[in-house]
Amino acid sequence: MCHTWRTCVDVRMMNLFRKHWYDVGGVLGLLVLILVLRPQAGLSSYQLLMWLSLASLFFHQVEEYRFPGTFPGMINRKMFHSDRPDRYPLNTNTAMLINVGMGWTLYLLAALAGGRLIWLGMSAMLVSLGNIVAHTFLFNLKGRTLYNAGLATCWLFFAPCVFFFFHIIHTDQLATMADYWAGIPLGILINVFGVFKPIGWLADRDTTFIFRDGQLLPTDRRNPPR
Repeated sequence: MCHTWRTCVDVRMMNLFRKHWYDVGGVLGLLVLILVLRPQAGLSSYQLLMWLSLASLFFHQVEEYRFPGTFPGMINRKMFHSDRPDRYPLNTNTAMLINVGMGWTLYLLAALAGGRLIWLGMSAMLVSLGNIVAHTFLFNLKGRTLYNAGLATCWLFFAPCVFFFFHIIHTDQLATMADYWAGIPLGILINVFGVFKPIGWLADRDTTFIFRDGQLLPTDRRNPPR
């Protein structure tokens, strides 16, 4: 029970955001495109790319969690062989913390920094590259599938961003050796300790932060279609 009306509002708002952060991200992705693709935006090639990378992250998360949205069920059932795929080991709270707390923060900071922090943009690109590898090979091999939720946006959006990032910093000579020495290790660390490891660290078999039916694989849904 809430102690004050303000606490009740805060809890309800957080619960609402926890269920719809990827929908919010989808709207933000469209807004980013509208703003940065205007002729008067005046962005350099590098700046434009980093904002497009942020929009790509938003759209990738929409594919994972909304359309078709079965990424949570695939991770829990196929990767971790969970007997409670609606909540273990990945749950809605962990998904929000990883994708918003780490993902949105990293990609937004890289976009805001522009050409001042190339190493930060490089680390974000390695996270995108990690997604490409995981969705293309790891998840499909584990699930014995040709498609998993998130694969399409990896190749439609992440792959071009990664390619043109390294093309631009090489062609325009934007990166120093220090950027590579900082950006590559940081990107690897974020992939491991910011994306993969928290799933296990925050796992709770009895959590109430459960995924909706549509986010599970069809065979695991509580109310399977007739």
